[in-house]
Amino acid sequence: MGIKSFQGARRQQANAVDNTPLKVSDYMTRNLITFTPDQTIETVMQSLIKHRISGGPVVNDKHELIGIISEGDCIKQISESRYYNLPMQDKTIEKHMATNIETIDGNMNIFDAANKFLNAKRRRFPIVENGKLVGQISQKDVLKAAMTLKGQNWWK
Repeated sequence: MGIKSFQGARRQQANAVDNTPLKVSDYMTRNLITFTPDQTIETVMQSLIKHRISGGPVVNDKHELIGIISEGDCIKQISESRYYNLPMQDKTIEKHMATNIETIDGNMNIFDAANKFLNAKRRRFPIVENGKLVGQISQKDVLKAAMTLKGQNWWK
C-alpha cells in the first residue's frame, strides 16, 4: 500500500475565498447614543445610567466628533464640585470631555483592532468617515466578533 498525498486538496483549499467578515465595520455599533458639548454633566450621568453605558461620543451640530465623555470624566467633576462645594447643575460637558480622540478605520481587521485596544488601554474607539461619526467599536464588540468566528478561522 502506497502513501497517499493530500497536496491536491491543500491547493484547492488555498485557492478558496474566505468570505468571513473580519472588518471593524462589520461589528461596530452604528446606532450610538451621542452627546452635545452644551449638555450638563448631570444630564449625561442620567443618560449613562439609563442606557447602561460607560461613556459616549460628543458631536457638534454637523455630527462631527469633537470629544468623548466617560463615567470617569463625570466622577472627576463630581469630586471637584463636592470638594470645592460648587453647584454642578449648570456645568456643561464641554470642558470636561476628552478632546484628544484616537479613532480607527472601519476597514481595519477586527484582530488588529483588538491589538489596538490592548496597546491603547481604551474601552472604545469611534469610527469617522468623511469627517462624520459613523460608529463605534468597543471591547465587547471585539469579543462578540471572536465568538462569531469561533471555529471558522482561528479557534478550534
